[in-house]
Amino acid sequence: MERAAELVLVSNRVIWMTEGEPVSPGFVAVRDGSIVATGPREEVDRYVGPDTVLRDVGDSPIMPGFVDVHAHMEVAARTTYQTVDCRAPGCKDIPALLDRLRAHLDDAVDGWLVGQANLFFDQKLAEKRLPTRAELDSVSTEIAIVIRAGGHVSVLNSRALERAGIDRNYRAADYSITGMPTVERDADGEPTGVVKEMDNLLPLPKLDGDGLRNAIREGVRDLFTANGVTTIGEISETVDGLRQMDALHAAGELGSRLRIYLWAPGTVSLEEACAYREWADFTSSEDLVKIHGVKMFSDGGYSAASAAVKKPYVHMDHGHCGEVALSADQIAEALTKTAAAGLQLAIHANGDQAQEEVCEAIIAAGGPKPGAPAPRVEHAGNFLPDPSQTALWRKAGIIPVPQPVFVYTFGDFFPTYLGDYGRLGRFPFRRLLDEGWDITGSSDVWIGSESGATNPFFSVWNCLARRSFFGETLDADQTITLAEALRMHTINAARTLGEEDLYGSLEVGKKADIIVLDRDPFECATDELLDVRVDAVFLGGRVVHERSDEVTRDSGA
Repeated sequence: MERAAELVLVSNRVIWMTEGEPVSPGFVAVRDGSIVATGPREEVDRYVGPDTVLRDVGDSPIMPGFVDVHAHMEVAARTTYQTVDCRAPGCKDIPALLDRLRAHLDDAVDGWLVGQANLFFDQKLAEKRLPTRAELDSVSTEIAIVIRAGGHVSVLNSRALERAGIDRNYRAADYSITGMPTVERDADGEPTGVVKEMDNLLPLPKLDGDGLRNAIREGVRDLFTANGVTTIGEISETVDGLRQMDALHAAGELGSRLRIYLWAPGTVSLEEACAYREWADFTSSEDLVKIHGVKMFSDGGYSAASAAVKKPYVHMDHGHCGEVALSADQIAEALTKTAAAGLQLAIHANGDQAQEEVCEAIIAAGGPKPGAPAPRVEHAGNFLPDPSQTALWRKAGIIPVPQPVFVYTFGDFFPTYLGDYGRLGRFPFRRLLDEGWDITGSSDVWIGSESGATNPFFSVWNCLARRSFFGETLDADQTITLAEALRMHTINAARTLGEEDLYGSLEVGKKADIIVLDRDPFECATDELLDVRVDAVFLGGRVVHERSDEVTRDSGA
């Protein structure tokens, strides 16, 4: 008998995420948090000793834990605590929205009532517009009310404008950490209540101390671990939040590894991010919490018409195409400094113009630095109207990081905002895979994300169904296979983080990050993928989630 394992998982359906047969009967043996053996069912006894925990899950599939390479977990966790859910279709129209706010006036925090609304809220409401300042005033003029529609667009009532210091004489900052800020005004120069790319400039309530700790604990558990996500690429929000994440992992209270990208300048400056060893005195193992990179914004969001694109937004005047906020010199500086710190640079570039300028800046700077992680371009692959642009990606040596969840979230609205140009190259996953790009899937969960955005099976469903919010099938020729979609959320995602040797597939030597499913996704119709549930989650061989006591059968041997 081989040296006995501490834990052995056996299943008739093991989804290996390795080359070869995608599903077969087998076992995974675990010792000291890592996989020490795999093989066919009939060889399992070689690794079972008197103290081994043997879990035979029968026909329930096991597979590697999911990897979400781009998430704003702290933001999403705070949102659960401090906002009123006003998202469509739950609030189908403006009267329903106003009724929801009135019902929650007693939940105001520090005189603020914050509503969470979807991206493209103006398109998802029946009226096809945002609520007005006057309509929000009809709910209250004493409480500051703000509707945050996806983090790029917000609507404020009169009291909120007053508390934010926004009046007819207000001059918006030249730059905010998510793009170019805008205050919309009426014909008389008065603020309408709509502001764009200004959420981090508003004096909204903060969550800290025990409240923040509890929010993060519950956010990781409910949004990620329960959905089988065992590694999160977390875009930082606050230093306090990072410390709470470390403390929670040190106490054994989080069920997902954290690979943290420091938001510069949102959380800390670029210089502070690259000197993180001087202040990020974490007590948890780097296996669990690691400063992994730096995240910067080069443009804003489509919903705010601040993504930098090559053709004008059709619903705006003056040929507006958005703006690129990072200069070539700033990108070159970031490349050099992050490489010296051993960090991966990730640049938000929503629009095709922004992506082109970012890639050209990387090329002008000499490309990725020798020995440094390849830079990521967040959202590259969501909108690719010019297929030849991938040649520029290759020359720049970038890793594109698209988000399949946005097929549903705003695939409908590219043409609404960009006309016929917006019908070109929406989420061309088939093309990108055929070109050899190891693309990933991620939630990019933030305030205003759709319900279920952190469930990888929702993202997988988007890759196959390609069905939008209003039920349109977007470019069916770009559908990919289930096996390819699962790879996007496991081994490809691990590769994007540069950690494919640690997790992402069930192979000897990797971390025992393993999940048990309630059904075989390969036997599901496409729409049934939305019903797949995670019965159990193991992080480094340790149980961190079980959906019920009857999920699996324990037996000593």
